[in-house]
Amino acid sequence: MSEATANVWAPRSAWAGYAKPGRHGRTQGDAGVRLTLRDGIALATVIAADGQTDALRALVSERYGWTLPEPGKSQVSRERGLVWSAPGQWLAVAETRDALRELPDVFRGIAAVTDQSDGRAVVRVSGPNARTLLEKGVAVDLHPRSFQAGRTAVTSISHIGAQLWQLDDAPTYDLAVARSFTGSFWSWLTEAAAEFGYEVEQGSAH
Repeated sequence: MSEATANVWAPRSAWAGYAKPGRHGRTQGDAGVRLTLRDGIALATVIAADGQTDALRALVSERYGWTLPEPGKSQVSRERGLVWSAPGQWLAVAETRDALRELPDVFRGIAAVTDQSDGRAVVRVSGPNARTLLEKGVAVDLHPRSFQAGRTAVTSISHIGAQLWQLDDAPTYDLAVARSFTGSFWSWLTEAAAEFGYEVEQGSAH
């Protein structure tokens, strides 16, 4: 295989060509926002078979120690867990692709599992101005009395379909968008973050 052909088939970050690590936007003072590119993480949709939600709940508790989140809720601890996505449907997340490879076999007959790792782009938004930044475009109320750690929303951000879940009260959020919308989403996100000054960093490789 030629070097040129090998490069064509090499894995490529969803953010390649858009995100540039480093400090951007307002240069005075500390950055108000940190954008961490979450390449390499695992994502999979889990859809319960008809009448199998209780069995799925028992299995994820016994096998992984997870709670099957109720609507609008997520349970993510140490980068692993489940995020509610729709009635009878959840997004499984983990820090490495290998961590979720067994799910189709484990959930066989109880839930359908579809790998989404390469179909979505995920960015972590944190820093003192993280909430203010997202409030510019997120179509849900992010005020702490309405949206706290352990909450999730399937919504739109500047007319782009997205799912976000809040990880802690700092606050820190993970946002997932379809990979095909990465460029448009990044354009909005960085323009909205510019007034606060923002740092772009690559997440830890696994």
